[in-house]
Amino acid sequence: MFRGVNYASGAAGILDESGIHLGDRISLNRQLRNHKETISHMSTLLENNKTLTKEYLSKCIYIVGMGNNDYINNYLMPQFYPSSLLYKPEKYATILAQQYEKQLKTLYSYGARKVAVFGLGSIGCILAELDLYGTKDSPCVDSINSAVLKFVDKLKPMIDDFNSNLPNANFIYINVTSIAIGDPAAIGITNLADPCCEISSFIAKGQCSYGGSACNDRASHYFWDGFHPTEAPNKATAERAYTALLPTDAYPFDISHLALL
Repeated sequence: MFRGVNYASGAAGILDESGIHLGDRISLNRQLRNHKETISHMSTLLENNKTLTKEYLSKCIYIVGMGNNDYINNYLMPQFYPSSLLYKPEKYATILAQQYEKQLKTLYSYGARKVAVFGLGSIGCILAELDLYGTKDSPCVDSINSAVLKFVDKLKPMIDDFNSNLPNANFIYINVTSIAIGDPAAIGITNLADPCCEISSFIAKGQCSYGGSACNDRASHYFWDGFHPTEAPNKATAERAYTALLPTDAYPFDISHLALL
């Protein structure tokens, strides 16, 4: 517990309903409740010393990366969710951002002071969305990227608001979109068009099929399945999130600077 806790859950979103068609998953609200329980256990181990617990939590680095599934497994799936029928992209982005703001403030209220908020990837460029929507001679589904950007554009102002109005808060924003646009060949990726694994066409469409084969040279592929990147781009993103390569990678600074605070 004192070396780190991972609350991540596949298909989970900012909104509780996101991903429900895939079965049970732990939404961000539930993850926050789990974290509250972790803090309770931690406090017990620290002999219920509230000051010591608070001090420890304030030194931890929190990584929060939510929102992708609120598009992939909600807004972009009208056959399961009414959100795209009820809301224009700007309105939906506002609803998401307002909920996210409340959740991040809850995390702060639990003692988090050093928080890295990861933005969303270019969802309109993933294989599953390309297959579903087509591109009309564009490398990506521009309408999807445009819709997602409306949410992403609200994150930096949110970070500024937290840092200005929450005492001792140090929130940073990691620009995943900008990092992902980098040169894939520079990290040895030569195949951006095919998934590494054999994907399912029916159950969990776009994900690896049960018992299917995988490519031999995984390092050369950008995508593992129809949705997820392989280790190489994930590693590159993590490295640039920790030590920014470009000024646009992180705001107002990167994770390495956050660690020094």
